[in-house]
Amino acid sequence: MKIEYNKSLKKYNTFGIDVIASEFAAITSESELDTMLAKNNKNPIFILSGGSNMLLTENLDMLVLHIAIKGIAVTETSEKHVSVSVNAGENWHDFVQYCIKNNYGGVENLSLIPGYVGSAPIQNIGAYGVELKDTMTSCEAIHITTRKKHIFLNKDCKFGYRNSIFKNDAKGEYIITKVTFRLTKKEHILNTSYGAIENALADQGITKPTIKDVSEAVIAIRKSKLPDPSQIGNSGSFFKNPVVDINHFTKLQKTYPNIPFYKINEEHIKIPAGWLIEKSGFKGKRWGDAGVHKKQALVLVNYDNATGNEILNVSKKILTEIKEKFDILLETEVNII
Repeated sequence: MKIEYNKSLKKYNTFGIDVIASEFAAITSESELDTMLAKNNKNPIFILSGGSNMLLTENLDMLVLHIAIKGIAVTETSEKHVSVSVNAGENWHDFVQYCIKNNYGGVENLSLIPGYVGSAPIQNIGAYGVELKDTMTSCEAIHITTRKKHIFLNKDCKFGYRNSIFKNDAKGEYIITKVTFRLTKKEHILNTSYGAIENALADQGITKPTIKDVSEAVIAIRKSKLPDPSQIGNSGSFFKNPVVDINHFTKLQKTYPNIPFYKINEEHIKIPAGWLIEKSGFKGKRWGDAGVHKKQALVLVNYDNATGNEILNVSKKILTEIKEKFDILLETEVNII
């Protein structure tokens, strides 16, 4: 295990922000993690996974631990189900493709989401009607201070919309090292309820889709709408879709009859943040190298050498305008560091 000094983190975050870590170490095993935590038990540390859900706005004058523990293993199997344990440093999309290859169903709708498996429970990643919580049974995590391993069952994680205990009560306390999923081996329950998936399958004449068909449809949709982080720096959806009460929505609907929405329950309505942003005129706008993607208003981008603060300023412009125009306060999905 090697400690590097004054390390650029540009290639370790999908926004491609060039900030410097005063110290940096890639962790490839739990024993290495334990060693580094023991040596730095009184000093601040920063845990870096795939860097796909963060905006770095300043240099990090501390030790950065990049969790790169690899490995996928089947731990339990039955006639219809299989349990798969995945170490935190595995690329999320690579794991999904592993499942598709082995005909393990349940995560196909989450294809092409950037990042590592270890950060997936923190965010409770989700797309096209499916969330991580639907298949995750447990995760293993190391307490940063005590260095003791703790197993969080699904119910312990307090999952919500892009939310979990790791973003609230246990924020900054644990490092996730392994995640276990319960997946189907046959009689897969497919979720093709989103219109985009249905249309993509219909365009190909697919009436009885497989998990591979669904995965490929999602990949095609995401590629058509979202920029590739290797080409244009971004972190996917920058804002959460806001949920408003029915009275607020009714007022908005009178002014904007065509406003899209998703009914949560009798009292609450979810509105696509991308629509609000586009309706406010931000789609495709650019300030220097920071801007809003031309195809998807929910995605903020770094066209070349934008700083984290320049992108943050774009987000603040959006927050202010949406609040004034719709009386809705958007929440960031991306973590601001």
